[in-house]
Amino acid sequence: MKDLIEPFLYPHNIFLWGLLFAVLRYRKTGLLLLFVWFYAFGNGYAANQVRSWYNSVISTDTVAADFSGNYVVLGCGGTATTIPDCARSRLDQLSSIISARTDQPTVHITTLFCQPYLDYLRPKIPAGVELDCFYGGATTYHEFYQLADRLDRQHPLVFVSSDYHAFRVKKLADQYLFNAKVFASPSSTFRQVNCGAVCFLTVNLSNYDLFAKLTAEMSSYYVYAMTKGWLNWYKTSETKNRP
Repeated sequence: MKDLIEPFLYPHNIFLWGLLFAVLRYRKTGLLLLFVWFYAFGNGYAANQVRSWYNSVISTDTVAADFSGNYVVLGCGGTATTIPDCARSRLDQLSSIISARTDQPTVHITTLFCQPYLDYLRPKIPAGVELDCFYGGATTYHEFYQLADRLDRQHPLVFVSSDYHAFRVKKLADQYLFNAKVFASPSSTFRQVNCGAVCFLTVNLSNYDLFAKLTAEMSSYYVYAMTKGWLNWYKTSETKNRP
């Protein structure tokens, strides 16, 4: 009973039902559109369908056991002595899929401060794995421009990034004709939410976070795609690594 009643007491669901009451009471088109928007983007069932599509088409959470290619870990910031949680998550995901390899693959890492990344990753992977760390640029677009000249595009690759950046990584890998898959480090936003009977009568704040991140991610990529033909900002970047 608690799980049935409690969601209706959350402020966002009180607002949802108050908005529905206003729609029925005042019969205004603007209120109806606001209600439809608020419900559609907050509904757990609809958001779970988007999550399912994203996690199956855009990125993957498994790598074939017979994969014999190399790996690219896209940087996630940090300082000369520390790495952020997003970088740890990516490196942990990499170590989980590379630990069973009996050959000697290469791991390419794109970040400004290499040493903390290397220090964190080395104890987690087999000794024979070659690590190639370099600064690819300030953004993912800079990084791919550098990677296109640095790597063999026909050699199988797995790009390791965060799930909220997987869309642009997938699109850029396709654009530069890499033979690659995107392995996404998971975050709570892109995990399926529980969706029982109450799911269709309520909204969940994590779903708004999902669509906000997808909107930002897709907007970023499509602005780049529309302007890359006449702007070359992504080709110019200082590429000197710092200790």
